[in-house]
Amino acid sequence: MPAPTFMLGILGLRGGVPNCADIANPQSIDIAVEIHRILGVTRTVPDKFDAGRALEVGVKDYLAAELPRLDPTRVWDVDRRHIVTDFQQYQHLARLDELVVSSPTLRTEIGRDYLIAPDVTVGLPMAGSTAPVLHAAISCKWTIRSDRVQNIRHEGVILTRTRRGRQPHIVTVTAEPLPSRLAAIARGTGEVDAVYHVALDELTAAIGVVGNTLQSEVLNELVTQRRLADFHDLVEILATS
Repeated sequence: MPAPTFMLGILGLRGGVPNCADIANPQSIDIAVEIHRILGVTRTVPDKFDAGRALEVGVKDYLAAELPRLDPTRVWDVDRRHIVTDFQQYQHLARLDELVVSSPTLRTEIGRDYLIAPDVTVGLPMAGSTAPVLHAAISCKWTIRSDRVQNIRHEGVILTRTRRGRQPHIVTVTAEPLPSRLAAIARGTGEVDAVYHVALDELTAAIGVVGNTLQSEVLNELVTQRRLADFHDLVEILATS
């Protein structure tokens, strides 16, 4: 399916280079330029334009509109930056944090990195609980870099290990143009369910035109192994699970 329309308001040129490209990587630039050509994007974005934040907002707004349309029988709570203790599976962490804050020893030994706030959360009411259940935690990363990969993996581990109750969907949404960088988070031991690309059809077409053999093989691997999928697939999964 084509990229969601909110992407047209985020993609753009900065200094003559697509804002999803790594200016130090010619292959990244070539692929991003082709994606822009396919989508007909020619606009220039301001130097201080925050594409990462815009992606979070775009994903949040899109899910908030589409999930009730696909399943109107559930009350969908889609928001940005909700701390995990707002959700039923992680309420116990608030009690733990009270103990940690009051004890210098516990602060040193345990730390407080369990208090994470995913970029976008999808909550659902739970009978008998004042807090919604966390249905999905979505990490939105405009592009993929090594530090962002570590952050994504850390959040996934915390969400899995500290939950009490059902496992939420833990996913990443990105616009990264290089399959070899997508592989850095899509491959692995399951810290995330899968990676969803907001312009997968356009990326696939661009790789077919300007991608080298390595990028083509990696993209095929990730898609075939169901580690990389189209963003629209995420909406369907969340609405039917």
